[in-house]
Amino acid sequence: MRHILFCKNPYAFDVLNQIKEVLKAQNEDFLWYVYPKIADKFPFYGEPFTTKMEDLKAYRSDAIFVPGNEVPHNLRGVKVQVFHGLAGEKKSHFKIRHYFDLYLTQGSYFTNRFLKLKEKYKDFEVIETGWSKFDIYWSNPKKYQPVKEALLIKYQADKIILYAPTFSLSLTSAPFLKEEIKRLAENKNYLILIKFHDLMGKELIEDYIKLAESIDNVRFESERNITKYLMVADLLISDTSSVIYEFLLLDKPVLTFKNISTQILWDNRLTYDNLAESVAENLQKDTFKPQRKIISDTYHPYKDGHSAQRMVDAVRFYIKAFGVPERRKLSLFRKFKIYKEFGF
Repeated sequence: MRHILFCKNPYAFDVLNQIKEVLKAQNEDFLWYVYPKIADKFPFYGEPFTTKMEDLKAYRSDAIFVPGNEVPHNLRGVKVQVFHGLAGEKKSHFKIRHYFDLYLTQGSYFTNRFLKLKEKYKDFEVIETGWSKFDIYWSNPKKYQPVKEALLIKYQADKIILYAPTFSLSLTSAPFLKEEIKRLAENKNYLILIKFHDLMGKELIEDYIKLAESIDNVRFESERNITKYLMVADLLISDTSSVIYEFLLLDKPVLTFKNISTQILWDNRLTYDNLAESVAENLQKDTFKPQRKIISDTYHPYKDGHSAQRMVDAVRFYIKAFGVPERRKLSLFRKFKIYKEFGF
């Protein structure tokens, strides 16, 4: 079988990497598609990749794994939605755009809603597999422990605090928490890591880089992969972002500001103040630990490190049952969007 690993945004690399490892281990053929605008961020240059739609058409794939919202309808292969996060409070997460034949869901919270949508539209399948990006959390939980120990020694700190806000202008806390981060940094027992989304505004990025340069125990992290920082941090500060759920699944405390979820099972503050006090309270008491289990059980119950394998198996099951589609039927509006985006 031939597989396309479809990357329109840089976050797709981390989501698809474990699927790629499964394909390599089973001697399956694969080709990375890297959107031309992010070609300089592609981290796997020793592996087959292309930035050209013509190459994908000639490749004649059997399956296309997509952690994004769109994929060209006229490429051969099962078009598989593997998602790029777990932010189910965002309506767009459950929006059916009709590009996909198969949705691979992470847990019952997502599966149940997509099964209802399947009954409505009747033109795609839903299989619960878990999420490939999380495999490293369970298969190699100590991978970054030496990194954490080295950071704590270097900065003579006891705890690592990660600030990872969303980029969305209507939801991000970044414009409002800079002074609070400064005050938090007065506690030298904390090492504060700042990790922004790839799409965060340049002005905010520059502001926080200057902040980090002016304070010894604050670091602005430009490395794209956030997984390492989630695994080394003791507490996460955010707002409305998918990384909240990733961190909760690691069974560690989360503090958010003005989160829009209707089911908040962590410490959420409605005003942009008292950050230092809130961080101390969560580290010392961790009163939301029981609630985290609800997120774990419904959002992603799989703790075996084999979700990527289940994803590959689910695609094989689909092909055995329904065959390999040559293209996907779309409205003229959706076809135009694909042509405008990909020129194909």
